Amino acid sequence: MSESKFRNSSLFPEDVDIDLNGLDTSVAKAKNKRSIGTILVEAGIISEDDALRVMALQREKKIRFGEAAIMMGLISEGDIRYALSYQYEYAYLPRSSGKVTNPELVAAYMPFSHEVDQLRAIRSQLKLRWFDKAQGHAMLAVVGAGRTEGGSYLAANLAIVFAQMGERTLLIDTDMRTPRQHVLFQLNNQLGFSSLLAGRAAVASALHSIGFIPNLDVLPAGPIPPNPLELLNRDNLTELFEWAGKTYDIVIIDTTSVSAGADAMIVADKAGAALAVARANSTKLSAFKDMMGELKRSNINVVGSVLNDPPLVDVAP
Repeated sequence: MSESKFRNSSLFPEDVDIDLNGLDTSVAKAKNKRSIGTILVEAGIISEDDALRVMALQREKKIRFGEAAIMMGLISEGDIRYALSYQYEYAYLPRSSGKVTNPELVAAYMPFSHEVDQLRAIRSQLKLRWFDKAQGHAMLAVVGAGRTEGGSYLAANLAIVFAQMGERTLLIDTDMRTPRQHVLFQLNNQLGFSSLLAGRAAVASALHSIGFIPNLDVLPAGPIPPNPLELLNRDNLTELFEWAGKTYDIVIIDTTSVSAGADAMIVADKAGAALAVARANSTKLSAFKDMMGELKRSNINVVGSVLNDPPLVDVAP
């Protein structure tokens, strides 16, 4: 589909400005050159008045800004790590910022934890096995057999860890039955995926840029419609996915559980690949096997599977 066709579509009206050619990275590069003090103020960790007091002590003692702020008891070593990470394009959200999102977004809050190390390992495998924009492999649907597998958790955190490595990332919530991404990211859900498919909104009005994670946009599910399957069979789903695959480096798609209907299979087929998810001591083996069989019968490329909450294994010294 050509760019001119995108621009003449109901999803992309000509009077709405949305970049189809990628972001101008000059603004992002300028942000990375900000001082530690500026980063801490913008994150809400210290106030502007605090920063001025720290700078006065910094000049008096001839020490670094961070050292002076710690000496005054205004910040912690963790806050310094946060500011340094932001300068090195590895943004996350420290608890001390006072900003509130869902604690399930572990990649945003605890980027150096073992749990997020596992997410980064999954990211590496997905880069090796699937993601290659030049080959048209930019989209991946996260698919689970039931509602308790943790697919929304996995999709959200994968989107964050891809964005943290500098990939321009889009997270789409296609679950029009029990959506969760707007809850996880604390987003307004009045417009979203369902609104686009129903022709009730343009993409630019439904997308949310996540301020504390540069490079990450989220398209929430939108209002729950009475006819999700019918909406998924409309032509503008293909148009939306084609645009997303051309505009973003990585597109992670959260889906309805397979047990709820055929929604996830339609979305995974349009995406081109699926990542299967299960939860230890929750997912029934028979349900998981049925889901994998259905994916195979539908000729959907399953690039891997993830087990949430794996049992702890003691390793002998």
